[in-house]
Amino acid sequence: MSETDNPTMATGPQRWLEVLARIAIHLAALAMLGLVAVQGWQVFARYVINDSPGWTEPLTILLLSTAMSLGAAAAVHSNRHFGFFLLAGQLGPRLKCALEVVVETVVAAIGAVLAGWGWMLWIDGLHIKTAGADFPQSINYLPLSIGGALMLVFAVNRIVLALRPTATAEGH
Repeated sequence: MSETDNPTMATGPQRWLEVLARIAIHLAALAMLGLVAVQGWQVFARYVINDSPGWTEPLTILLLSTAMSLGAAAAVHSNRHFGFFLLAGQLGPRLKCALEVVVETVVAAIGAVLAGWGWMLWIDGLHIKTAGADFPQSINYLPLSIGGALMLVFAVNRIVLALRPTATAEGH
């Protein structure tokens, strides 16, 4: 078990990353609850009172983007993302560590791309308003950028943990 898998073992920077991951997962859960409420209102307004509001679609997409991005980042922190777990189980300690570093490097690169391009797209569309809501057209890229940055931070942390001498001795 790594330090990031057990919050009671976390110290120093690991504790702050654990807090950050918990915030991300709580915000993702709130976004999912908001999504259900907004879609519930959309169905009620459309089929019961026959007055479909225009703001529900852009808000739903924003909430979905938030839930997806922050949930993915939290999954990186807790090592519940894609990986080669069956292969890793068959490898020796050194190869298992190397595979973990490769996987986390790929995740870090994906997070960096999401953070960088998401931020650029967010900034690029600030001056355009969304149809149906008073949001910038690019609002959906902001959670994508934040989630990507968190993925990058969490993946780099997992690389550092994997490369620690004690982690290598334990079989990581």
